[in-house]
Amino acid sequence: MSPYLRSAEGDPAEPRFGAAVEITVDGESVEALPGQTVAAALMATGRESWRTTRGAEKPRGVFCGIGACFDCLVVVNGTPDVRACQRTVSAGDEIGTQVGAMLPSSDEQRKSVAVGRTAYDVVVVGAGPAGLNAALAAAEGGVSVGLIDAGRAVGGQFHRQLPEEFGAGRPGRLQHGWGKFVQLRDRVARHHRVTHLAETSVFAIEGRRVWVQRGPADAVGRKVEAVDAGAIVLAPGAFDRVLPFKGWDLPGVYSAGAAQALAKGQRIAVGQRVVVAGTGPFLLPVAESLLGVGAEVLGLYEANALRTVARGWMSDPMVARGKLSEATGYAGLLARRGIRLQHGRAVIAAHGDRRVEAVTVAKLDTEWRPIKGTEQQVEVDAVCVGYGFTAQLELAVAAGCELSGDGSAVVVDGRQETSSAGVFAAGEITGIGGADLASAEGRVAGAAAAGRTVGQKTSDEVAKGKRFAATLAAAYPVRDGWNEWSDDRTLVCRCEEVSRGDLERVAGVRKLGTGRSLKLAGRVGLGLCQGRVCSRNAACLTGGGPADHKRPIAVPVRLGDLANEEEL
Repeated sequence: MSPYLRSAEGDPAEPRFGAAVEITVDGESVEALPGQTVAAALMATGRESWRTTRGAEKPRGVFCGIGACFDCLVVVNGTPDVRACQRTVSAGDEIGTQVGAMLPSSDEQRKSVAVGRTAYDVVVVGAGPAGLNAALAAAEGGVSVGLIDAGRAVGGQFHRQLPEEFGAGRPGRLQHGWGKFVQLRDRVARHHRVTHLAETSVFAIEGRRVWVQRGPADAVGRKVEAVDAGAIVLAPGAFDRVLPFKGWDLPGVYSAGAAQALAKGQRIAVGQRVVVAGTGPFLLPVAESLLGVGAEVLGLYEANALRTVARGWMSDPMVARGKLSEATGYAGLLARRGIRLQHGRAVIAAHGDRRVEAVTVAKLDTEWRPIKGTEQQVEVDAVCVGYGFTAQLELAVAAGCELSGDGSAVVVDGRQETSSAGVFAAGEITGIGGADLASAEGRVAGAAAAGRTVGQKTSDEVAKGKRFAATLAAAYPVRDGWNEWSDDRTLVCRCEEVSRGDLERVAGVRKLGTGRSLKLAGRVGLGLCQGRVCSRNAACLTGGGPADHKRPIAVPVRLGDLANEEEL
């Protein structure tokens, strides 16, 4: 069964959908709901793909669901390269399939771009748990704060909410920690020293100047603005890491985060018969969200063996006890639906003709190598996979911040300050550790950016969060055996359609590591996502060292928008 919109009848969030608006899709009239993203509107009609790739003309649709991968590009009102998962529909929109590489219409290219300039004592980038807490702490320190976020509403991925237009009567039923979040959200919204810049993307940082574009995602003529800051707090968060396997580029393969974002934020089920696979506790709330929109979860697979997970958690019994009630709650919910978390198994292949129709699940050894003879094929409509998270480090790199030895996180001191004076970092970019740690680090960073210090309670919360992060890493490692899930024909770079075989031949013949040389010679990371999805996996496959996070332009910007002659 194709993707579908969950009926409002019986929905625990009690949405009250507004009157439908009319849009056209490839010339045909379609009804969409106010507040829906373009992706949700298309998926509600049963579509899984609306783009073909530039080279092999393969179908693509939603993959990451948060705007990082650029798989779901679509044409909106004559403008190509619009991320369907990020753009909200408007009445009268003309949506079209994007065939390969396309150029905007001449009218769209001629739109003028307004350029502005503002300044704040502290600029916070990202409005998730870390960013919200940083903004509030800085404002309470008596300074002006600019809170910048690409979303329409604050909360980030962790507190993703239904659109206001859905009129949900009980939105908290879809959220964990809803009460505390609402209190924080409302305090930030009411604070006279905080200015929230919604639908605003940061594309560059120069010293203490942050360059942004404002307006609907990927539209032509978005306002370019220079935002000057006395101090900067970077809290951009992270996105799912997906490991390549045969068939992972088929429509119907989603990151775990995409499945949850569509379910929680749009009430879209990615399919009726779904498999969830990967590693880490995040798989459990993803399964819960899928059940909440009526999907049947046929399998829930954790790649690590049970003894590995147990040994990791017991490395810090205090942390394990603190998370026991949460884990028990998920286990009870899933057990009531007949779903059992199966350890030491993974999806190693997806099959289908232009969409997923089945997956192969296999038992793994302790290094994640598939055990021959254990393969099992499962008929599915969708598969959701996630192997931890990758921090969004491009802004930190642009600001000159030192990274950890493995290149996975920003190095900070006890005040959350980076190696670049006046630039602070909080949340997942300092190490994957969950919402509680991100919130505590945000409070420390915001206060420090405003020239204040926090109390011992917050410092203790940071220390506790770091213990959880260490325990998490021990319980859910990513083993090297995943490289046996792919073959020479498996794509590594989804944007440029570079196969594993091509990647390894270029790296081997030219003896290139990761970074610019491999990108130029092998095209890996040259596409619109700029290596967000592939660079980490490519680094592992070639043994070339840390992934490349250097992106002078952090997110794609249309050349016409940068061609304004005004100098700031």
